[in-house]
Amino acid sequence: MSTTPESEARFLADAVRSAASARRKLRIVGSGSKQFYPAAIEGDVLRVAGYGGIVDYDPAELVLTARAGTPLAEVEQVLAAQGQMLAFEPPQFGGGGTLGGCVATGWSGPRRAYAGAVRDFVIGVQIVDGQGEHLRFGGRVIKNVAGYDVSRLMVGAHGALGVLLEISLRVVPGKHEITRQLSLDEASAIERVNRWAARGLPLSGSCHHAGILSVRLAGAPAVLDRVGKEIGGELVHDAGQYWRSIRDQTAPFFAKARELWRASVPPTAQRLNLSGEQLIEWGGALRWIATDLDAPTLRAEVEARGGHLLLFRSSRAESANQRPALSPGLAKLHVELKRVFDPYAVLNCSPTLET
Repeated sequence: MSTTPESEARFLADAVRSAASARRKLRIVGSGSKQFYPAAIEGDVLRVAGYGGIVDYDPAELVLTARAGTPLAEVEQVLAAQGQMLAFEPPQFGGGGTLGGCVATGWSGPRRAYAGAVRDFVIGVQIVDGQGEHLRFGGRVIKNVAGYDVSRLMVGAHGALGVLLEISLRVVPGKHEITRQLSLDEASAIERVNRWAARGLPLSGSCHHAGILSVRLAGAPAVLDRVGKEIGGELVHDAGQYWRSIRDQTAPFFAKARELWRASVPPTAQRLNLSGEQLIEWGGALRWIATDLDAPTLRAEVEARGGHLLLFRSSRAESANQRPALSPGLAKLHVELKRVFDPYAVLNCSPTLET
């Protein structure tokens, strides 16, 4: 018998309800494109990749609703046909990423610093909570809401608060883009990108590695021609592949990293004095670190710059438990939210919830 979206949604709700009744833990898995992420999650696998498909798309209203298992590549193809896109440029990690995985992790790509994060574009979700109840938050239209926007609470929750079923997103028109590259040291690159951003130049991506600053600009061709000449450097032809390699972490820097750390710091923070290699995005706010240094040394250096550190990928199984400690206030908030949405603690226990 063939399944329908309705029957698949009932199956997922029944599976969670059964697990809650038996106090049995579940591990939510979409396409598996983010299995490298070192989070110690226990439980029987609950597969949601089969619950896919675009439910509604209104190009005139700039709103798309799709099921959580829909491949990001499919979403982006449909949007591109209408000259539109996902502003936050979510990573696909080999092309297998799903919309649900994108929202659950809250990860954004190179455009995030200039266009906004995943959370900024989610306007509604449907979920199955930890008791198997089908809940809806927000909607399919952009409007002001009174009270707390619960739909955005699901962004970055890593499935710990509910199984995502449907997501409604605000999309944006696509723009013409060019990329220019300049030879600059790290301090000069960060200073220039932040100065350009403060002037309101139409940046849509920045990346510094190995003495080269790559800057992407988005807008009308005439404006980009003028701004590009002002920025200087060399025009990069066919730069789309380059930015995809940064977004999906297929560039050589990422490929050779045994342990990859993600440091979030103020964009103008001074250089991190660490051995190994660094790749810097978001005008200095996101710094990828490939090093063999131990976690306490790394964390102390990043926190001294006013930031926080996360182990993003590791070849060592024991690294799954190297999670940063939450402040008492945040830890209490996480526990209380978990108790409300998943009182029997059956869903994706215990990931680190990211902001």
